[in-house]
Amino acid sequence: MKDILTIAMPKGRIFEEAADMLRKAGYQLPPEFDESRKLILDVPNEKIRFILAKPMDVVTYVEHGVADVGIAGKDVMLEEERDVYEVLDLKISECYLAVAGLPDTKINDVAPKIATKYPKVASSYFREQGEQVEIIKLNGSIELAPLIGLAERIVDIVSTGRTLKENGLVELEQICHITSRLIVNPVSYRMKDEPIDELVERLSKVIGG
Repeated sequence: MKDILTIAMPKGRIFEEAADMLRKAGYQLPPEFDESRKLILDVPNEKIRFILAKPMDVVTYVEHGVADVGIAGKDVMLEEERDVYEVLDLKISECYLAVAGLPDTKINDVAPKIATKYPKVASSYFREQGEQVEIIKLNGSIELAPLIGLAERIVDIVSTGRTLKENGLVELEQICHITSRLIVNPVSYRMKDEPIDELVERLSKVIGG
């Protein structure tokens, strides 16, 4: 595996956009690549192996060296705070983190409850605002929390705002802009500097395009 570059990528929208970028950068990915349900995809002609994972797990794989390189959202990077190098903003899968809730909801004066997948980011944000809040970590369907009385507010990713609107929620504050980043394992950066530098250079040309 010494001469193989292993890349961890999230399934879904980021995978599709990243695969398109890699093709534009000249990497020959097979047509069936996009439809495959396999979790490990080998592309021998390019000496690349792909690991498909949940977004939060990509940074773990890269930090522990089972993947040399990864593609991860800035939201995951902020939340996980892993020991990896962030080498390139791919400028794909653009969205932002925001605070949202039901309109005209009275906020608990003592410690409003905030539901989120991003407890570290949310805690840091409200601390910077000088607000004391209670964070409730959820793993999915964050929009449910205000509807069932679990929390007064949520902190979540917003792309089009459609999900918020369909659930009767309104955006209250934007926290930060999010794009996908190319991340690298520090040891791999030393051991496999040539293929990694080539990957960065080719992707940079696509971005600058």
